[in-house]
Order: sequence, then structure tokens, then C-alpha cells
Amino acid sequence: MRDAVPTSARTPAPGRPAPPDPALAEDAAAALEDLRAAAPLVQCITNAVVTNFTANVLLAVGASPAMTDIQGEGGVFAELADGLLVNTGTPTAEQRGAAYEAVGARLRAGRAWVLDPVAVGALPVRTALARDLLGFRPAIVRGNASEVIALAGGAGGRGTDATHGVDAARDAAAALAERAGPAVAVSGPVDLVRSPDGTVVRVPHGTPLLTRITGGGCALGALMAAFTAVRADPAAAAVAATTVYTLAAEDAAADSGGPGSFAVALLDRLHAVTPERVAAGAELVREEGAR
Repeated sequence: MRDAVPTSARTPAPGRPAPPDPALAEDAAAALEDLRAAAPLVQCITNAVVTNFTANVLLAVGASPAMTDIQGEGGVFAELADGLLVNTGTPTAEQRGAAYEAVGARLRAGRAWVLDPVAVGALPVRTALARDLLGFRPAIVRGNASEVIALAGGAGGRGTDATHGVDAARDAAAALAERAGPAVAVSGPVDLVRSPDGTVVRVPHGTPLLTRITGGGCALGALMAAFTAVRADPAAAAVAATTVYTLAAEDAAADSGGPGSFAVALLDRLHAVTPERVAAGAELVREEGAR
């Protein structure tokens, strides 16, 4: 958590952060309202460790999950789905085949999809897979700082654990945008979303408890896929998803005594979060023209 910066501030003093941008909070709130009206169908080719939690997160927020991840069906379903997530957490041969089918179908149709390069850089099979999938032009890449750095060709972290701070991934995010054109969402204590034009939005919400449950980051990737169904701008979809998710996580943490109760409370809070809560509570900061 960060102390609130008065929204009345017009221009930040030298060396001080920019004030929150109410327009960003209002768009995230509107996106949540649109998502619940649309109830998008989200195809998840994701890892076996997080499938149940990811599906429950999507259901809680108002989307409809479909874990369609076998060859022969991946591409067929991707033509029907409103959103698509490809997560490299447990990349079996069957899943890899389904992923190629699905992203190929989305590319041919000019439709958005989300790449979550879990543990890329630490292990060879998923690293090669994720880097190859970049050629199918994901709309959003979501990962921790070390995963984003590794996807861009640098040294990764320790499995799924980040060993870099969020700002260390800024150049890597720029390189990915130049190579494949996605918005890049870097998860951390203060999340960073970089649009292809270089604009950066910081989302200073969340709780350390998200790092103490299985699927805390992976479910966010699926939520971003859901929001691509109601926002044509991938960066706006990533910001909306991150904002809704991390605000709900803050509320859930206040209700919880530890990771077990937090996981349950997060689903409840995602179900209960309102556009009004997002508009009033989000303290999103825009950095124009940032690299």
C-alpha cells in the first residue's frame, strides 16, 4: 500500500511521483461493468496447478471459464471464445499443441490473446515455447519482472519466483513491445503496465498474500484475457484487470487471518467488488511517454 497522493495536485514537484489519474480509475470501473454485462467466455490453456483457482476467479468476477487445452480442440474453441490465455506453467506436449492451434486461430482472426510466460528463463522447454509464441503476436504479456526479462532474452529468475524488481523489467518490456507489439504487464508490489506506445501505468494496490497462494499471478492473466473481450486497447484491459484484482485482494486481506482464508475471501471480494469501489479506490498513475 502507498499513501494516497492528493488528486488535486496538477503537476508533480521535481522528484515526486505523479498524482493518480481519475480517468484511469473511471475506465477500469466502466470495464468491470462492461465485463459483467458481457459475461465473456474465456479459454484457458493454463497449468495444472492453478486450473481450479483460475476458473473460480473468472466465475467470481462475472466471466465464464473454459479449460479447453487438448489438440484438435484448442483452435476450434479459440474461434468461439471471447478471450484466450496461454500460460506456460506445466507445458505438456498436448498443451503445447493446443496452444499453437489456439494462438494460430486468434492470429488469423485478428483477435486478442494473453501470454503468461510462467518460469520462463529457468527451464528450457517453456522458455523456447514462450519465445516462439511471441511470433503469434499476443495482445498482452503478463509476468513477474524476471519472467518478462527472460522472455525478452535476458536471465530469468528462480522458477516462478522473481529475483528482479518491477522497474528492472522496463527495458525488457520495451523490447517485447518493439518485437511483437503487446502491452506488457509486470506484476510486483506496484504493478506496471506498459502500452506499445511507451505509456506506463502503475497500479499501487494488492497484498503480499497474493504471493502465498497458488495461482495468485496466473489467475490475473486469465482475468486480463477476460477484459480483452470488453476493451479493444490491450493496455486498458490489462490495467482494468490488475486494478479490479488487486483492489479485491486488498479487501480480502483485511478479512483474512492467513493464506487459506485469504484465497476464499479473494473469490468473495471479486464477486462483491463494484464499479463504484474501483472508481473511488483506485490510485492509478500514468507516466506519459515513459520507456
